[in-house]
Amino acid sequence: MNQSDPTDHALAAIASILDHPETQREPEKSAVPEKSAVEEQSVAPVAPEAIEAEGYSKLGPGPMAAIRFRWTVRRDANDEYYVDETIGENSAPLVSGPLAPDEAIRLVDDRANEARERFEQIRTEMSGRAAAANLVRKDSGEM
Repeated sequence: MNQSDPTDHALAAIASILDHPETQREPEKSAVPEKSAVEEQSVAPVAPEAIEAEGYSKLGPGPMAAIRFRWTVRRDANDEYYVDETIGENSAPLVSGPLAPDEAIRLVDDRANEARERFEQIRTEMSGRAAAANLVRKDSGEM
């Protein structure tokens, strides 16, 4: 059986929602303010060893909590670390491990960065399609 990346499925769902919006909705407000590119560049990177691995977690991007990814590091009774990847609040986790603590943190960071890059790419593509569709409507006289 061919396993596909769960990120691809979530991003495809986002793209289909953005392609065919049913109603005009306000975007969900994030509980955490987003940082600008300048702010993110000014923050010094933290070495994985300086971060406590157990409980380390990142939340993926996206317009809806139901399809948002979360990566969380947990430690089992044998002091082995695992990364649980979930989509939304009620999904069964996809588990990676056992890993060393720094490997688990790096995996969470890598997955979150990859998801953000894919999301930005889709968002850019969708913005380009919307702009092209608006041009076509204006050229045909529709408003």
